[in-house]
Amino acid sequence: MEQNSKKVNGYPKKLLVVRLSAIGDVAMTVPAIWSLVKNHPDVQVTFVSQGFARDIVNQIPGVLFVEANTKGRHKGLLGIWRLFTDLRKIDRYDALADLHNVIRSQILRNLFLLSGLKKISVINKGRSEKRKLVRLKNKRLAPLKTTPERYMDALLRLGYTINDEFDYLFREARLPENITIHLGYKDKRWIGIAPFAKHKGKIYPLDKMERVVEILSASKTNKIILIGGGGKEQEILEGWEKKYPNTISIARKYSILNELKIISNLDVMVCMDSANMHFASLVNTPVVSIWGATHPYAGFYGWKQNPTSAVQVDLYCRPCSIYGNKPCFRKDYACLNLIEPEVVVSKINTVIDRFNRI
Repeated sequence: MEQNSKKVNGYPKKLLVVRLSAIGDVAMTVPAIWSLVKNHPDVQVTFVSQGFARDIVNQIPGVLFVEANTKGRHKGLLGIWRLFTDLRKIDRYDALADLHNVIRSQILRNLFLLSGLKKISVINKGRSEKRKLVRLKNKRLAPLKTTPERYMDALLRLGYTINDEFDYLFREARLPENITIHLGYKDKRWIGIAPFAKHKGKIYPLDKMERVVEILSASKTNKIILIGGGGKEQEILEGWEKKYPNTISIARKYSILNELKIISNLDVMVCMDSANMHFASLVNTPVVSIWGATHPYAGFYGWKQNPTSAVQVDLYCRPCSIYGNKPCFRKDYACLNLIEPEVVVSKINTVIDRFNRI
């Protein structure tokens, strides 16, 4: 962070926080917002994001969540104006923290600036440093400031006391009865597997991940809990559920809050560079993350996760992308295909042994 946390007088008492997407990025704001409300219980924080973020933001005591319906009322330029007027009806803010810094949030914060709001802080995403990290020639391969730290810096600039003491929202949450009936009681090692991500450059080949499921499910001491979205993802995971013993898919079955509760009971979460890594980090569940086109050095590693739990290979071209959305210039996605399923399984067992919860 840019400065040591210390008491600063005259901080804004009514703060509007803007982070309109995506869900993993919203999850990464939690350590910063949690620290703010803990250190400043007199500050009213309003957090505006899309509806999917509600279950996460509502876990932070004292934070008011406001939904931005970016596909309906708040879509387009007129929609941003409506969002501005809707927020003005809710409260008169002393400051705004733009933790997104994209065109929509820029327009929104400028509307507040024109209305007389003077205290505005914007996240520095470190775009120049990231370009040097992903370029093919003269690559500067060094760890950058993490995204949660960048969020903290934006709040520090407004005069708040912010630190990195956040550990978790909850741990090993009690599961609702319907989930316990579905998953059973925890008498085995619960291994969560979330094999999907938004972009191909971040997805471990599904045939290799299926082999991981096959190996792990063969042991009666393991219960594999498959996590994913709807459509094709749900179809694939339910296929694995039918094919392998000791395997259950929860794809599209529960709310985000209940998924968080399930994740909090896992012995380990196996996932990509994706939202599920950040969900697990919020509930103190160790993560085995598999990295391809992207890299932990870009600053998106899970909050307080052990760096040695990442599975990745060293290639001259890695990382080639910050978000994993660029086509592989080699055409072979070697960064992912060179990772053998047995290596992933070995890492899973090592991490479970390190954080044994049974």
